[in-house]
Amino acid sequence: MTAVLALTTSLMWGLADFGGGLLTRRMSALTVVVASQTLATVVLGALVLATGSWSEWGPQLWFAVAAGVVGPVAMLAFYRALAQGPMGVVSPLASLAVLVPVGAGLALGARPGWLQGAGLLIALTGVVLAGGPELRGEPVQRRTLALTLVAAFGFGAVLALIEHASTNLAGLFLALFVQRVCNVAIGGAALLAQARRDTPTLPQEGRPALLAALPALAFVGLADVAANGTYMVAAQTGPVMVAAVLASLYPLVTALAARGFLQERLRGVQAVGAGVALAGSILLGTAG
Repeated sequence: MTAVLALTTSLMWGLADFGGGLLTRRMSALTVVVASQTLATVVLGALVLATGSWSEWGPQLWFAVAAGVVGPVAMLAFYRALAQGPMGVVSPLASLAVLVPVGAGLALGARPGWLQGAGLLIALTGVVLAGGPELRGEPVQRRTLALTLVAAFGFGAVLALIEHASTNLAGLFLALFVQRVCNVAIGGAALLAQARRDTPTLPQEGRPALLAALPALAFVGLADVAANGTYMVAAQTGPVMVAAVLASLYPLVTALAARGFLQERLRGVQAVGAGVALAGSILLGTAG
């Protein structure tokens, strides 16, 4: 069950990244983040009210608050690193976020068996290769490298934090709602600052284009929420290290979506990464 939920997380995150990437071709990346998360917050707020999840309010929600603060910072660092490029270096380096929850699990006493450990190492190798690393080309600037590592640490911290944000289904809805409220607050403040610097925040076509994009923005936001939810459950029902590694295969999903919808070519190293990750996943499932 843990492997299935974690792979579902990868699917949802990968599709959300693909949709967000398409939208950022038409409007500011920060606008995409804030708008999509705002729509997701509205839906989650309705779920919280409908299910009476407010009764689950407790100190564990500080983990959701922390994830909601760290997440937008990591995302903005990631987008800026991608803008400075090269993407073939930034993407696989960012996928190293998985090392944070894996390291946290080891620090808290988790000790995988030899078969499970081998599966973890193989799957982690597949995660990095699936990002399509570029081993040749221009050297990466220090600023770009720093931004990428900040993003990787931030993404990994979010994975580690949301694991502890709830203990049941009602608490899951509330934790995700609190996380998204913080996302919108941080992202909204950054968007306001961007607008005050006269940086464009709307598509070139103006508000009508933004309104037309609302269904796509809602999909991106809700897919991200669904991914966070399935990851929480996966991390609570099985080894967190297994959940974290398998959930980090989302760059491959994004690449496959680009291949299917945009006819973008899947690089050889990504295909190899997919096979390696699949082998590691099978080994993890056998070991679990």
